[in-house]
Amino acid sequence: MFFRRDKPHVDTFDEYVVKLKKAGFYAESLGDGRLRVARDGFGAIVTVSDLPTHRHVKEEGLLMGDEIGVLVNGGFQQFFVTASGRRRAALADQLKALHAFDEDLREAVGIESLYNEGLGTTSERHMYDRVQGREV
Repeated sequence: MFFRRDKPHVDTFDEYVVKLKKAGFYAESLGDGRLRVARDGFGAIVTVSDLPTHRHVKEEGLLMGDEIGVLVNGGFQQFFVTASGRRRAALADQLKALHAFDEDLREAVGIESLYNEGLGTTSERHMYDRVQGREV
């Protein structure tokens, strides 16, 4: 018809893998629509589905062995902490590199970048030293 609109193309899982590899990332499928993505010593778990609004970056941080150390704000300093409890202080150059990794990853996958995240590195968890006994 005259007013027919084209449907927007929604990338498949395999197309996301190709996009990430073109952007310089190493991408490995974990199953269940999840990818383990790595580049320059940083890694993340990316969840991808057929809906364009269902793309999420999880567990983003420094690669520490075979684990990903996520960024935790300790109030006085930021740390990379793995699920097994390994902990490493975050250096300024690592924070800048993590921010660049995050921006490039979000652009490659097509996730909208928010203003507060664009200002610098954000932490998922805040564990201040004066709060004792609080669960993570």
